[in-house]
Amino acid sequence: MPGLAAEQDAVSLVRRVARALNRRVTDIVALLFNHKSAGSLGAVAGFAIAVVFAWRFLRPSQGRPRRPAPKRPPATPAAGATDSVVSGAPEPVGDSGKLVTRQIVAKRLSGCRKVTCQLLGVVFEEKTPEELQKHATVRPSVVELLLEISRHCDLYLMETVLDDKSEENALSALESAGLFRTGGLMKEKVLFCSTEVGRTSFVRQLEADFHIDTSLDIVSQLSRFIRCQLFISSMEGGQLAANIFNSPSLEQFFS
Repeated sequence: MPGLAAEQDAVSLVRRVARALNRRVTDIVALLFNHKSAGSLGAVAGFAIAVVFAWRFLRPSQGRPRRPAPKRPPATPAAGATDSVVSGAPEPVGDSGKLVTRQIVAKRLSGCRKVTCQLLGVVFEEKTPEELQKHATVRPSVVELLLEISRHCDLYLMETVLDDKSEENALSALESAGLFRTGGLMKEKVLFCSTEVGRTSFVRQLEADFHIDTSLDIVSQLSRFIRCQLFISSMEGGQLAANIFNSPSLEQFFS
């Protein structure tokens, strides 16, 4: 290769200069010690010139620019790499659906810390106390929502019932749906009464700041005492107070 040949030639030249200098030094030393003549001075001058020449030849060239190292092409992401990996953005952690639900619940509750909620027509498929005497069916779409609300707030469920059997059906359905599994909602926080007046009294005694109900009479009576209410009805509630929201279902309100 051309570069290798040039390097070998330079090394050979240096070796020849070194041998010549060695012979010259030997001759000069002999002249200095054996002959004290004018020729000795000339020999010394020649030796000095040779040394300067060799030094200038052998010293590294400081002004010579170095050849820049070749640039490597930028690494390309492996096949299947996501945009978040390429850009360095962190990947989302956990279920994004649950995260959205959590944010919506927090926004809708607006800082409320105690929530009371009716069961019939809101949590249960059944809408009348007579139906509750026979069975109770939890709406699957409200389970995770109620659990999320119970994480944010002190949640109480309540209903007007006709007998003990209705209470048993309600508690059994709630337990089977897994609403007691996290500890946020307990059986002791499920309240029963025999009249709507009793349900109204429960809400006031608990000093709830958010109540959910299907009865227009109840939400109207509580509007002066409760910070926020949600009236569950497929029909418009008419002239509702400013602190009463209206929605066909609990899920739609928190969607």
